[in-house]
Amino acid sequence: MKLLLLGINHNSAPLALRERVAFVPEHMQLALRSGVEQGVGDELVILSTCNRTEVYAVSESGRDLSGDVLLDWLAGFHRVPRTDLDECSYLSADQEALQHMMEVAAGLDSMVLGEPQILGQMKSAFAVAIEAGTVGGAMNRLFAQIFSVAKQVRTDTAIGENPVSVAYAAVSLTQHVFSSLSKCTALLIGAGETVELVARHLRDKGIKRIIIANRTLERARRLADEFQAEAIMLSEIPEYLVDADILVASTASQLPILGKGAVEAALKKRKHRPVVMVDIAVPRDIEAQVAELDDVYLYTVDDLREIVDVNKRARESEARKADQIIVEALNEWQARLRSKDAVNTIKDYRAKAEQLRDAELDRALKLLARGESAEQVLEQLARGLTNKLIHSPTTQIKEAGAKGRNDLVDWARELLQIKESDN
Repeated sequence: MKLLLLGINHNSAPLALRERVAFVPEHMQLALRSGVEQGVGDELVILSTCNRTEVYAVSESGRDLSGDVLLDWLAGFHRVPRTDLDECSYLSADQEALQHMMEVAAGLDSMVLGEPQILGQMKSAFAVAIEAGTVGGAMNRLFAQIFSVAKQVRTDTAIGENPVSVAYAAVSLTQHVFSSLSKCTALLIGAGETVELVARHLRDKGIKRIIIANRTLERARRLADEFQAEAIMLSEIPEYLVDADILVASTASQLPILGKGAVEAALKKRKHRPVVMVDIAVPRDIEAQVAELDDVYLYTVDDLREIVDVNKRARESEARKADQIIVEALNEWQARLRSKDAVNTIKDYRAKAEQLRDAELDRALKLLARGESAEQVLEQLARGLTNKLIHSPTTQIKEAGAKGRNDLVDWARELLQIKESDN
């Protein structure tokens, strides 16, 4: 079996090029069939995400796979100059390719180390290839091994347990105060990318209610619509502050948006129920004096960065454990391949021996039919079969000895279980 991998990812290529070689879902099956038809491989799987496009090609017929053919096909399909791909792509084959695929599935090659989404994306890519009819026995065996390794990494290491994004860290802090978010209301100030990520994590944690406040109401509404949230203006914050169990602020304002007086007033109405406030903004959106109030747990971006840095180090430590799991899996895979080669050799040798046997048996039967002595025929059969069976091995052993390859001669003794003679 031959395996070839062609990839372009966040480390090798800018976003502009990654966008040009990305496969949209509605064209994926067409692309897979096109690749097989154009000789890219006998079996084909394509993984395409926002951070990477990787093509996995397999040949089980024994024919070599060509990186040039694969690059030409990818460039032609997306109408991208081949020279652009040459500069920003990577190619690997066989065990090196399999190792990379395992690392991708385990989240070790992701922009965010250990992120779990990539495994689901890889499983989807494999499922689409099955539907397209570009997966056979070889790919089935490969991906079964890859998914097994990724599962083992998740089970046996803690690589995905520590948040390494500011947005996720912000949400994780709230759980130090609230064991469950199912009865909590979150007030998010701002409508940028960080607030969007916070909203997504809160929703995934089962938050009851989200309110999004922004200087521009239209922008707040666009984001609110995505998360079934409420949109308000910044000026309405004091009115909604009383309902907020969680407050996350991330704007580009040069002056604080939330002062100590407004928070103090809200706390009185809340009857001093606790509030978790996370200020991700630089400069701060929340006055530093708010931290002096009882029942307020105020965290700044520096607190989050400290958490993220600690968690990154923890993930890197777990990644080393994951690397060892992958090395062991690769060794097992190689052992299975070598075992398969040995089995095929044994089958071929047995077939050759049976051909020799049949030829000698046919000769013996003809002699018996002509009235030859059964004893003589049997002697000839045994002698002829023995000579033919040992002819190739003895010829090769003699040749090895003549060339001074005593290692092969010794190996032949071991293989044939021949004891050292006294002569």
